[in-house]
Amino acid sequence: MPQTIELKISGMTCDHCVRSVTNAVQDVPGVSEAKVSLDTNSAVVKGEAVDIQKILDAIEEEGYEATVR
Repeated sequence: MPQTIELKISGMTCDHCVRSVTNAVQDVPGVSEAKVSLDTNSAVVKGEAVDIQKILDAIEEEGYEATVR
């Protein structure tokens, strides 16, 4: 069953940050799409059978903090 997860991300300051978060999230198994916005400090992640904790961990490994909205 497809999931849509909305995240609040803190610590992003530039386009490089957006790319880092996007790539990290897209590498999580089950993620099919990740749209990260610097303007709203948020991300919308789509996928199937996605482990939300793995997404949060991947973002943290890049040096940012994320919480589920």
